Amino acid sequence: MKTPEAFLKDGGFVTAADTDRQALLGAFLSEMEKGLRGEKSSLLMIPAYVGVDGKIPAGSKAAVLDAGGTNFRGGIVSIPPAIEERRNQPMPGTKGAVDVEGFYAPFVSEVKRLEGLATVGKVGWCFSYAAEATPDLDARLLHWTKNIEAPEIVGQYVGRELRERSGAKAVAVVNDTVATLLAAKAVEGDRSYSSYIGFILGTGTNTAYVEKNANIAKLSGLDPDGSMIINAESGAFDKAPHSVFDDAVDAKSGNPGVGLLEKKIAGGYLGSLGLEIYKAASKEGMFSQKAAAAVSGLGSLETIDFDNFCASFQKPGRANPLDAAFADPDDAKLAKRLGVPVFERAAVLTAVQLAAFAIKSGGGTDESAPVAINADGSTYYKTRAIPFAETVKTELDALLVKSRNVHYEIVPQVEDAPMIGAGIAAML
Repeated sequence: MKTPEAFLKDGGFVTAADTDRQALLGAFLSEMEKGLRGEKSSLLMIPAYVGVDGKIPAGSKAAVLDAGGTNFRGGIVSIPPAIEERRNQPMPGTKGAVDVEGFYAPFVSEVKRLEGLATVGKVGWCFSYAAEATPDLDARLLHWTKNIEAPEIVGQYVGRELRERSGAKAVAVVNDTVATLLAAKAVEGDRSYSSYIGFILGTGTNTAYVEKNANIAKLSGLDPDGSMIINAESGAFDKAPHSVFDDAVDAKSGNPGVGLLEKKIAGGYLGSLGLEIYKAASKEGMFSQKAAAAVSGLGSLETIDFDNFCASFQKPGRANPLDAAFADPDDAKLAKRLGVPVFERAAVLTAVQLAAFAIKSGGGTDESAPVAINADGSTYYKTRAIPFAETVKTELDALLVKSRNVHYEIVPQVEDAPMIGAGIAAML
């Protein structure tokens, strides 16, 4: 019988140990350059039309909206980072279809509730849907995700619509990854950072970074020597080695051929990847008949259960289908040898992309002014199968500090990073 390692290799799964990090790093940098030049690339490299220059005075307060899921939040973001007057309510369009007025009315109400409490005139709006950014920090909605039913809003410039309806002086619209990057400024204090990266790894993934590029800076009317945040849409990177198991997950997803890196590292897919590996191994006769029958009967596998099983962790009150399927200790041992490499590979791919963004930012050449990385998301911080964040840091040390003398710092986790970052966008 094949070893788990041989089985994975035969399926084209490149483990963390066998990953050519330098080749992958070069491919990522190449895709970034192509995307910036407007050439064909798996990375969209979307200009966010906002920079990070300037210090934010302590005591600054901005009215902020955060829309991106089944609920939206409103509140006052202040510096040092804190959220006051927070209020949550259902996202318009989640309880049934709404027209234009029905969509904007709750947001207008929040702006009016908060307007007298802010010290800056601009409203920050974290708008985490597919939208095209504009030079005046607006966003044109391209299409809805997350089952929002508000079809008349598609194609609208949401910041302008909100401004006209609410009487706000100005609205700065940013997506959640750009906001996560900006949130790093909220905790910098007297610390000097040479550049910034915002990274989200939860159900999905994306990265934003600061590009110091004269042509990019001119797009926003910034000084040619200035810089601009770029939303890379990094989950779409398609040059990482692909296995038959990855192919199976991709084919069964709702968007085949899209988000290929995301499907290798994000929480929305790792459980499905584990199940594909286990089902294929069952067909190869690697498990007992009882375990193979149990695995074949699983219609789906959540990442939390896959992760907890590989970590030998039993969450109180949650029955794990893998604990039942692999009740035999020999089956369980083999299944973990097949499963843990999924998380190890995800950590290496995460580190490679973060290294590429740090290098491309041009910062970190001085140890006293590292590149700030603000990481957010449950997969990054809560994975148990391996010490995920620590593994990423070890990889980054090798890829950046030891190999290129590029210094970085993963900043302390910023709670409510998208909301804090939207406030920063309004203040800058």
